[in-house]
Amino acid sequence: MSFAPGTRVRYGVIGAGWISQQAFMPGVQHTGNSQLAALVTGDEDKARVLSARYGIRAWGYAQYGELLASGEIDAVYIALPNFMHRDYAVRALEAGLHVLLEKPMAIREADCIAIRDAAVRHNRRLMIAYRLHSEPGTLAAVELMRRGAIGEIRAFSSLFSQQVTPSNHRAEHGFWSGPVADMGPYPINAARMLFAAEPVEVSAVGVRHPHTTFDFDDTVSVTMRFPDERLAQFTVSYFGAPVDQYRVLGTHGDLEVSPGFMFGVGVRHRLTVEGNTSEREFPVTDQFGAELQYFSECILDGRDPEPDGEEGLADVRIIEAIRLALETGEAQKLAPFSRARRPEPEQAVELPPVQAPELIHAAPPDS
Repeated sequence: MSFAPGTRVRYGVIGAGWISQQAFMPGVQHTGNSQLAALVTGDEDKARVLSARYGIRAWGYAQYGELLASGEIDAVYIALPNFMHRDYAVRALEAGLHVLLEKPMAIREADCIAIRDAAVRHNRRLMIAYRLHSEPGTLAAVELMRRGAIGEIRAFSSLFSQQVTPSNHRAEHGFWSGPVADMGPYPINAARMLFAAEPVEVSAVGVRHPHTTFDFDDTVSVTMRFPDERLAQFTVSYFGAPVDQYRVLGTHGDLEVSPGFMFGVGVRHRLTVEGNTSEREFPVTDQFGAELQYFSECILDGRDPEPDGEEGLADVRIIEAIRLALETGEAQKLAPFSRARRPEPEQAVELPPVQAPELIHAAPPDS
């Protein structure tokens, strides 16, 4: 698949739930190298309104194969429930299309490997939608750690919580719809980026508030042990006030990032070194447009993106170990894993924030 100069990559959006409607689809306008070309949804109201809003054709899920073979798109953005990722991603890759896949990559290591191998086999670009890998404040934090701004890194801690109502569809689909799979990739990925290493062991404790009806632990605390006796701890919750922050401890100081994971707000740093504190606030940026611009550049230039299938696999194997730790009550050893690439400063993309359009509500599997 080759592209003429000035070509825009044509995307089909698979799943028109909240994240697609409020963040991804409006963000395309900022990229300059991407365009919306199709939408797949099972909801007739969304199909009608969104196709008119963006001037694109809407397809049903039963028509997915027809869309892949239509020649109307070059790539897909998949924002479906986690258990559907493997099927929809592999089918697109086998059809010769590039894939931008929401995190977590899948619900099993084997599924991640199948998706990754399909991308290699068919020579197509696969990127996992780690939007913070293109966010300037996040990459600035990584750069501070690389140059030893706080000395030797010893520990990482994070709180990430939100209120999820029992009526939300995420309350009914077990562990892989709970806070560890939904929110856990953020602190897991942050710790791995900042330490530039992979954990060797995980342990976890989960609790359920007696008044919730979730079929999973609504609040989970995890400890990851990294090489050189370093620790990363985080708590994720569906039953807490909104909190979004992490902190890195070094031998000469610490870096607090708050907010650290959400979009629609500016990342803020509070850096303390040898007792001297400085603060820096980064502008609000369109994180979805930024990640899409970066991915489209990779497609057009014929190069592999950094947060690829290996990056997605790296997080899913940790999430699987957390699940086992919760089930058994025992710490889980992780097999050695070597990440070939890490985020680079040049991946940072600063785009103006988008105005989220009116949300068209719908039921799963789109949400």
